Amino acid sequence: MNEASAISRPGAGRPTREQAEARHAELLDHALDHFLDKGFEQATIEAIAADVGMTKRTVYARYPDKASLFRAAVSRAIERYAIPEDRIHATEIPGDLAQTLTNIAMLRIDLVSSPQGLKLQRIIQTESYRFPEIFTDTYEIGALPTIKFLAKLLRRETEAGNLAVEDTFTAANAFISMVVTGPVKLILAAIPLSTEELDRRIAFGVDLFLNGARPR
Repeated sequence: MNEASAISRPGAGRPTREQAEARHAELLDHALDHFLDKGFEQATIEAIAADVGMTKRTVYARYPDKASLFRAAVSRAIERYAIPEDRIHATEIPGDLAQTLTNIAMLRIDLVSSPQGLKLQRIIQTESYRFPEIFTDTYEIGALPTIKFLAKLLRRETEAGNLAVEDTFTAANAFISMVVTGPVKLILAAIPLSTEELDRRIAFGVDLFLNGARPR
């Protein structure tokens, strides 16, 4: 047995805190896959436990029912889906507002296009009617930090006289809806967009937004 195997699969005895946390994360990741593959109704704790090599008793000791396991699995996915603040701030190109807006749009689109992002969005699409809080959490944890950053940027540009936006927070939400939502819907529907077409759509949306936001 190599050293890595010895660490990941210890012998008899109580697991370390790190090992227990890793097993818990593995459980939530497998649970998310099961809920995506089977849907909430058809997925079972028994199948999830078997897939991850746990007993039902172990899972039930932490999650008393399927709903609580679902919420925990989705919450973990949302937390992993959130973009760190340093990456959000790195989108800004000083003196080039159009490129900054383009970078912000691509940051959101690339996030949804990632395997984890696609998985989470599909879970939200299929189960948010049953668990409306996951839609709210995805917005507040996943999207809101970017929107707040964009609103602050629009406010600063307005104060400098480059834009004339009264409600910068609403404008930031409108930008995301106008420039990001369309390509995201196509991606989720498995309708491919070439790099050239995606760039064209974003550039058009950015120009349209800026033309509407500039002083008259």
